[in-house]
Amino acid sequence: QVQVVESGGGLVQPGGSLRLSCAASGSIFGINAMGWFRQAPGKQRELVAAITSGGTANYADSVKGRFTVSRDNAKNTVYLQMNSLKPEDTAVYYCYAEVSTTGWGTYPYWGQGTQVTVSS
Repeated sequence: QVQVVESGGGLVQPGGSLRLSCAASGSIFGINAMGWFRQAPGKQRELVAAITSGGTANYADSVKGRFTVSRDNAKNTVYLQMNSLKPEDTAVYYCYAEVSTTGWGTYPYWGQGTQVTVSS
C-alpha cells in the first residue's frame, strides 16, 4: 500500500506566502512525476505544477513566476512554495505521485487534499 499525505495549508492574506509539503510512503519501488492539482468550489480540478524525478518542472500559466515546485527524491517528498498569493488561488490543493510498487508501470496515488484560503 502507498500513502500520500499533504500538509501546510491554511489561511493567508493576499500577497502572502505558504509552503505545502507532500510525502509518499509505503511499498514504493520508485516514483516518476509528483505534483499538485487544485480544485476551487464549482470548478474542475486543474494542474498547478508537476515535477519529474529528474527535476523538470512545469506550471499552470496562472501560477508561473509565483509558485515553485521542488522535490526531495530521498524522502519521496514534493513541495509547493506559493508566493504573492491571490484570492483566486483559494482552493483545495491535492498532491499526487506516480508510484511504481513493483518496477513495472506506475499508478497515480492522491493525497486527501489541504485547504488554502487567500483572504483579507
